[in-house]
This record gives sequence, C-alpha cells and structure tokens, in this order.
Amino acid sequence: MTTRPPARARRLLTGLRLAAQHIARPLADPVEAVRSMLAMQGQDYLGVLCSAGLRSGASESEVEAAHASGALVRSWPMRGTLHLVAAEDLGWLLSLTSERIVRMTAGRYRELELDERDFARAAAVARDRLAGGGRADRAELLAAFQEAGIGTEGQRGPHLLGHLAYTGLIVLSGRTEYALLDEHVREPRRLDPQSAADELALRYFTGHGPATVRDLAWWSGLPLTRVREAAARVRDRLDAIEVEGVEYLMRPGLEADGDGVHLLPGFDEYLLGYTDRSAALAPERADAVVPGGNGMFRSTIVARGEVLGVWTRERRKAAVRIALEPFAPLSGRDERGVASAARRYGRFLGSAAEVDGLEARPPRGRSSIAS
Repeated sequence: MTTRPPARARRLLTGLRLAAQHIARPLADPVEAVRSMLAMQGQDYLGVLCSAGLRSGASESEVEAAHASGALVRSWPMRGTLHLVAAEDLGWLLSLTSERIVRMTAGRYRELELDERDFARAAAVARDRLAGGGRADRAELLAAFQEAGIGTEGQRGPHLLGHLAYTGLIVLSGRTEYALLDEHVREPRRLDPQSAADELALRYFTGHGPATVRDLAWWSGLPLTRVREAAARVRDRLDAIEVEGVEYLMRPGLEADGDGVHLLPGFDEYLLGYTDRSAALAPERADAVVPGGNGMFRSTIVARGEVLGVWTRERRKAAVRIALEPFAPLSGRDERGVASAARRYGRFLGSAAEVDGLEARPPRGRSSIAS
C-alpha cells in the first residue's frame, strides 16, 4: 500500500494543486483553461466538458461550442488515451509521442492482423471522405473502410481509427465526429524535438504542479530519462518545494487555496494527473473511486483537497439529481459546501440541481460554474 504523506504535507500539495489547476481559481475562458492544463483526459466526453467548465466558469454548451469551433480538439496524444487539448498544441504533442505509441501498440496490431497496407488504405479512404473540410462520425468512417474492403470487425475498427489519429491524419472535432487534422487546425505550433520536450515539461508543471518528474513521465508516457532531461532544462523557470524528501516542481509564485468543496467529474486531472494520488485520496479508499482497479474513475466529492466520497448524477427534464456516496457522514460545513458546489454544477448545465432533498436553481443570466 502507498505510504501517505502526513496531513500537513497533504494539505500543502492539494491546496497548491487546486490553485494550479484553476479549480479553486477559475479562468475566464474554456480554451484558456484547457491550454493552462496542456491536456485533460477526455474519454468521458461529458466529464471532460465539466472539467473544462469547472476551471473556466463556462457552461457545458459553451465548452462544447469551443470544441465544435475547432479551438479545442480531442485525440490520443499521450499513453494511447483520449485527451482534450487546445488545437494548436496537438501537432507538437503527437510529434513527441506518436512513434512510441504506435510501437507499443504493434503487438496488438499483429494480433488483429493489421499491417501497414491496411493503415495506408484506411488513410486513403479517410482523406477521400474528409477532404475539403468534410466531417464524418465514427460509424460513417468505419462503414467507408468496410466498403473499401478493409475489415473492421472486433477491435480492428477502433485500432484503425486510433492509428490514423496517432499519426496525425485525423482528429475528433466533435463528440464522435472526425476531421482531417491539417485542415481542421489551421495554425498549429511547430516545435523541434528538444523544444517540444521542454514545452511539455514546463506546461505540465505549471498546470499540474506541485508534481514530480516521475508524475510527468507517467502522465506523458515518455521515458523517464527524457523527461528528467527536459525538466532540468526548464528548471530555472519553475519553483520547487520538498515534501517528505521528494522534490516537487510548480508554477512560480503559486499560492495554496484548498478550503473549498468541489464536485469533480470522473477522470478529472485533479486525481489522474499524478502517478501518486495519495495526497488527495487515502489509499484504502482507492477501490471506491476506481472499483477493482478497472481504470474507470468515478466522480468525487473533494473538500479541503481531500476526496471524501463519490457522487452520481441523473439528468431529468426539470433538474439534475445528484446522489452522494460519502465515505463517512459529512459535517454540516461540508454539506453546505456540497450544496454550493451543486448550485455551480446546475449553472454549468443550465438546470436545477437537487442534492439529498436540497434544491438549487440557477440564477438568471450567464451560466457559470465558478461562483
């Protein structure tokens, strides 16, 4: 079992992370919020919309509009896992990671009898179907592959699409909709390999720190040696603290702000952004958040930086119903904090929010999850 830092050290780490990730101090724009994080894990589409809204004050529809506009995109730039990123950052991230992801997936390709000929044929079909600003959802692209004689049965279809995304041909421009990356992202940033590695390190530590070099290596999926070298090159642009003999890097001048109560969606970077999550989550409670270690992260109740339980939602016509599953009975203070967080969540959705018999209706005016 992971050895958990003492309470004072935990509060320091979590308070700084809540501030760095703009959970405690939201920004004004969802694109800037995503850019500040560099990337947010995004296989739960509704969850990542909430993660971006939580950090920006934007409503669900406003975050989704930023995605539809092309300012935000989703792809698989790290660990073969879907992430939401600012559009201009995707190309240089893929330049760092795609070759390694494809190499690590090669064994699975062989099991599925997928080879370079299949990938080339699928790429040609995708270019033909999407050229000139075209869009196609997942089912339409898979049907086009089938029509061209490329089998998509079982896991062949998802791996064909994944390979085209890893290698920078296609990108998710909507919930299930694909576009050609070089047409959809008109002004990509282009960085040489060393500059890209340095940018990755600097952006991760400023958006997630305090974090360790090992955290970055896990998060990015890059070799520890390469990450350590990049961190050393940008070290003079970061602050550092030592906790229990471990060095953590972070944005200069960061001040802790961990007194609030937050309802975080599943797969949020507050937990997923680090290889060691024990500052926020007691190791003995990990199974409640990730049942059976199956990789499916549940939504969490966070108070003063600590995960106090999980929650679920049920969207109805009149309201969203929030059901709490705290690890222990909540204090009156935390119940009031949850009620406030539920009101923010309701405003994010543009809906009334009900929690344990309490009801919070959104005020008139612009939706906001920030207050």
